[in-house]
Amino acid sequence: MGIEFVYEDGQTPLNDDEKEGILIKSITTHGELDEHEQLNIEKAIEWVIGLKLEKERILTEEFIKTLHKKMLGKVWRWAGEFRRSEKNIGVKWINIGIDLRTLLDDTKFWIENKTFPPDEIAIRFKHRLVNIHCFPNGNGRHSRIMADIIIESVFGETIFTWNHSNMVKANETRAEYIKSIREADKGNIKRLINFART
Repeated sequence: MGIEFVYEDGQTPLNDDEKEGILIKSITTHGELDEHEQLNIEKAIEWVIGLKLEKERILTEEFIKTLHKKMLGKVWRWAGEFRRSEKNIGVKWINIGIDLRTLLDDTKFWIENKTFPPDEIAIRFKHRLVNIHCFPNGNGRHSRIMADIIIESVFGETIFTWNHSNMVKANETRAEYIKSIREADKGNIKRLINFART
C-alpha cells in the first residue's frame, strides 16, 4: 500500500522514483516517517558533535553530502545524493553543483573578509543552501544544521535555537519560519536571523 504523503506549506513533494527510495518498508504513515527521520537526524547531530571541524572541511560539497547521508541514510536510499528532478523550489537540478560551489566560495569570502556579522553569515548560507535545494527532501533541516555547524565551528558562537522546533509539523512556529524564509527571498534576512535566535 505505501505511505500517503501529506505535505505542509513549504515542503517539497517527492516524485514516484524518490518515494520508492524508502528503506524501511514497515513505515505506513507520514507520522512514522517523521519519527524515523528524526531519530536518524539525532544520530547525525551526535556524529557532528564528535567531530573536530574546520572551515576548510565544512565548506565543501563532500561535507554537505555526507551530513545529509548521516541525517537520512537509514531512511532513504538517495540520502546524500543530489536530486535529479525538478521541484517546487530550488535551482534546476543540473545546476546544483555549480550553484553550491558559488555559495561555498561566497561564504569563504564572507568569513575571511568579515563581510557580515557571524549570525548573518550562517543564516545567509542557510537561506541560499535551502534555495538551491540540493536533495530530494530534508533540505530545510539540513540547512539549519549547517547553519548551526558554521556558527559553532567557524565562529565559536552558540548554536541557533530555531524557536525550539524542528518545523516538521504545521503550526504557528512553522508558519513564522516560512514567512521568514520568504522575507529573506526578497532580500530581508533580519527576520530569519531573529527567528533562528528566538
